[in-house]
Amino acid sequence: MDLKDFNLAPFYLLDQEWALLTVGKKQNMNTMTISWGGFGTLWQKPVVTVYIRPSRYTYELMENHEYFTISFYDKEYQRELTLLGNNSGRDGNKIAFTKLTPDFLELAPSFKEANLTIVCKKIYFQDLNIKNINQDSISDIEIEHFYKKEPVHRMYIGEVIDIIDRRKGQL
Repeated sequence: MDLKDFNLAPFYLLDQEWALLTVGKKQNMNTMTISWGGFGTLWQKPVVTVYIRPSRYTYELMENHEYFTISFYDKEYQRELTLLGNNSGRDGNKIAFTKLTPDFLELAPSFKEANLTIVCKKIYFQDLNIKNINQDSISDIEIEHFYKKEPVHRMYIGEVIDIIDRRKGQL
């Protein structure tokens, strides 16, 4: 798909409908539900920004692979996205408990049921720093909620390499 023709409602899709971030190879892949992220440009490249905690199994795979996908689904797959967000691939094949069919693309995996798959190449990463959070934007209570028991997220920026759009004019 020509990236110039791509239209998206990113605030709605990520926050309200969620997405799957998928990484790895056929013999070792994992996916996790995400609702934090962004779309934009960096260094004159179209990019996707995602956030993953180091405690997540997907983090290990992101550290060891150059490409990942972000994929979006119809509402009928909300159960799958919930299940994939609440269970770890470290504990077993959580994908087997869903209606999703892995789709091993050339660079990174996705799922055949995805309406939209964005293939990304990692070009930058950095751990968030709690000291850099604007205290006017988020309260200490919210910071404690997100980071008291869990480490801070790692931010990954991926250049958009390809877009597979199976939507039928929904957006």
